[in-house]
Amino acid sequence: MKEKKPSPAAKSKVRIRRILVPVDFSEHSKGALRYAVDLGLIFDAELILVFVVESVGYPADLGYDQAVIPAIERDLSERGKTELSRLAEEYIGGKLAVKLHVPAGRPFVEIIRAAREFDADMIIIATHGHTGVEHILFGSTAEKVVRKAPCPVLVVR
Repeated sequence: MKEKKPSPAAKSKVRIRRILVPVDFSEHSKGALRYAVDLGLIFDAELILVFVVESVGYPADLGYDQAVIPAIERDLSERGKTELSRLAEEYIGGKLAVKLHVPAGRPFVEIIRAAREFDADMIIIATHGHTGVEHILFGSTAEKVVRKAPCPVLVVR
């Protein structure tokens, strides 16, 4: 009988137990999720899928203060959880343990907060490849996560 070779993860000194995957439901983020599933299977890691609901505001009394509209955020949060569940079933299908997390706020801040909260060993995030004026105006969530993350970050283009 042929002897079974140990997996690459068994030989490695690197242990990846939890992989955080920010998802915005774009094809780019689904590509990052595919990478996460493959790595998760190698390391038998838990995946934490994060969808950040960006706070919605409107000028109160046409003044300078912003007021958040809680009903819209709740609706977006519920829809986000539903879509994350569907995505987890489609891409992971019970092959790995999965947690779903849907915070509200600024995406890069909430992604970093979630990485700390869930003690993530790695973040796998997509970049949309914006350049020029678009990058200057909107910045890059992935770039900010790379600079401030408490763990290694794999950026998938």
